[in-house]
Amino acid sequence: MPPTTPEQALAELYAGNRRFVTGAPHHPNQDAGHRAAVADGQHPFAVLVGCSDSRLAAEIIFDRGLGDLFVVRTAGHTAGPEVLGSVEYAVTVLGTPLVVVLGHDSCGAVQAAREAVRTGTSPSGHLGAVVDAVAPSLLRAAKDGVEDLDGIVDVHIAQTVEALLARSAVLAGEVAAGRCAVVGLSYRLSAGEVRTVAQAGAPATPVPALAAPADPALAG
Repeated sequence: MPPTTPEQALAELYAGNRRFVTGAPHHPNQDAGHRAAVADGQHPFAVLVGCSDSRLAAEIIFDRGLGDLFVVRTAGHTAGPEVLGSVEYAVTVLGTPLVVVLGHDSCGAVQAAREAVRTGTSPSGHLGAVVDAVAPSLLRAAKDGVEDLDGIVDVHIAQTVEALLARSAVLAGEVAAGRCAVVGLSYRLSAGEVRTVAQAGAPATPVPALAAPADPALAG
């Protein structure tokens, strides 16, 4: 049975990420039998509002399969009306108990926004909309004295979590009722692991990060 509570859903994501990081994935729900089983309906246990970066494929880094995750991806995990509508569909129609904002270090969208703010210019075409959506996070980071790129990314993840709740009364209502939670996770491209940087609603206790490998020199 898939997870039915925010706590269970987050624990399942962390367990899958641990398998991915350690090179022992189970590749669950990826067989022909499961494909046929979910053809008539879906019951994903988490909504992933993630960055479109090609290295951030949710089903891979969380070791999940068909029907497990409802994935919405945009550059810099920016959340416009279509993203909000997709999230609301998942939590109200599909009954998904967890919404995850998934960002990552060295985010190109955050870098582009920071450069645009620094130079006072805006990219041409629709890329300017992405920059405009990230800009409030840059202002918040500057106010908090955060200057390094990855620190700004964490601020942007937290800002996106807050923005989802502020802009969607539907989502905020589900969180207030305890039926759903929103969690911000940051992914490390080289290590492959995620960590919690923001959350709203249950689970109250963040899942611990992966333990560092033991130093052989200290053994015994």
